[in-house]
This record gives sequence, structure tokens and C-alpha cells, in this order.
Amino acid sequence: MKNYALFIILIAALSGMARGEAPPAGMSVPLGERVVFQPGPYPLLAQAEPLEGVPTGTITHHVFSGSKIYPATLHEYWIYLPAQYLAAGESRAAVMVFQDGHAYVGQKSSFRATTVFDHLIAAGEMPVTIGIFIEPGHRGDKLPNGYWGKRNNRSVEYDTPDDTYARFLIEEILPEVAKKYRLTDNPELRAISGASSGGICAFKCAWHRPDHFRKVHSTIGSFTNIRGGHVYPALIRKSEAKPIRVYLQDGMNDLDNAHGNWWLGNQQMARALAYENRYDYRFVAGVGGHDHKQGAADFPDAMRWLWRDWQKVR
Repeated sequence: MKNYALFIILIAALSGMARGEAPPAGMSVPLGERVVFQPGPYPLLAQAEPLEGVPTGTITHHVFSGSKIYPATLHEYWIYLPAQYLAAGESRAAVMVFQDGHAYVGQKSSFRATTVFDHLIAAGEMPVTIGIFIEPGHRGDKLPNGYWGKRNNRSVEYDTPDDTYARFLIEEILPEVAKKYRLTDNPELRAISGASSGGICAFKCAWHRPDHFRKVHSTIGSFTNIRGGHVYPALIRKSEAKPIRVYLQDGMNDLDNAHGNWWLGNQQMARALAYENRYDYRFVAGVGGHDHKQGAADFPDAMRWLWRDWQKVR
């Protein structure tokens, strides 16, 4: 009942802000471990900027063209190798896979995830983690210029609520990367991330294959009826609990169209994850739209929360 009451307070406050009213006192601080309200603005944190003395990982570019699961597609991707990887000796690195990888990799990206990784790995706030930043597939002989809306297999791969894309990662991409680098096979040390359709994609991979992914980072997730993804809140409630940890972020001014309402969809996901207290989740709400501003601003803290007990994992 306590979490439900907090959620009602949150929604009321956000509705008031939409009318130009000031939020109640205390709404700019966490409402608890599960529901957090951030009123904005959303500046990038210091961990998104390089800092002298912090070891910098390396980034390499690749194209995968041999998929049997998505035949005749090209998948562009980048691999981030943390500076501490070689020092770890024979130990296997943790893994985090990002959908729409261009939005996360490198200093010019929206999230600057690789720089954040540099900081958090050096501080011991997350494990030595190899990042795989993958673009959606493109059916054709060559990759098009540009990213958003250019890769023509994106919705098929990301929005379809089944395990096909998870199998693509597990059976094709991870083994391809493992040809060169030592990757953990411990699902507790495997995370997956995405925004918008990439956000629901990240969730569905962990939902269908918790034997391989148990940490989910989703911002402005498309938990709507693009290809049937609106079913997940009901499935969460009616299915046996799965051993996954889920971070969600969305803003009250997110999309509202024929596919559904993104803000409502993410609230439904949060309430379903709260049902009977079965899931370890966090819902970070705000006032933004369908963009990366809040998600990028909160990214360092989201990673701290997602990986908070990594040193206890064996």
C-alpha cells in the first residue's frame, strides 16, 4: 500500500506540473527506493566528461554480416574494451549490450556511456565490463548513411515481443565477440540497455532469456502496441517472477499516438513490477519527452544502481 500511495502522489504531482502548478514539497527528492521523480533540468553529470587520471578504454568498429537468424542483414557495432581488462588477467569480463549503439558509444554520443564506464570501473562502482554497442540490422548490400530510421530491420528486431532478437545476441553476436575477448557466462554479470524501441528490446531479452541477461536499463521504452509489446505488464503480473533487475525511465511528455501512450505504458510496467513485491526495479520519472535528456543525465546513477552489488556476485 505504501508504494501504491507514493505512486499516486507522483502522478498527481506530475499532473499538477502539466497545469503549471508547483510540485509538493519533497517531490524533487526520491520517493523511495523504487519510484524517483526528477523535475529537471537534466544536465550531464561529471562522469560523462573525460578526466585526467581516469584510465580510458578503447573502442573498435565492426560489421556483422553472417546472421542466420536475420538473414541478409548487416549489423554495425562497436566494442568498448576497458583499460582494466588486460590487468584482470584470465578473469572473464562482465558484458553490457546496448541497442542503437551509436547513441551510447564515444564522447559525441547522447549518453557518453563509454566515458561513464571509464569513471565507474575505475572507482570500483561497476565491474570490468566489455560494452557491445550494436545497431539494428539493415537488409541490403551496404549500410546506409545515418542511424535513426535508416536501418530497415529495426522494428522487426526490437519491437517484436518474442525471443528471436535475444537468440541473435546469444547465438551470434556474443560468440563473435568472444572469439577475441573473454566474456562472462554468468547472467548476473550481463546487462542490456536501450531507449525507445531499444528499451522494450532490452527488457524482452532479459524477460525471455534470464539465463543470459539479468540486468535491464530502459529509457523512454516503447511498451506500447507497435508490434504487441503492450502485453508485458500483464505478463509480468501473471507469470512466475523472473530473476531480473529492471531500471525504467520516462517523462510525462513522451509520445502519444496510434501505438499507445509511452508515459502510461511505462507507468504500467512500473506498477506491474511492483506487484506483490516480486521484482527489484527502479522507475525514474520526469517531465521530458521522447528524447535522451533525462536518461543521459541519470545514466551514471542508473549504472551505479544496476551494478550496485556486483562484488558479491560469484
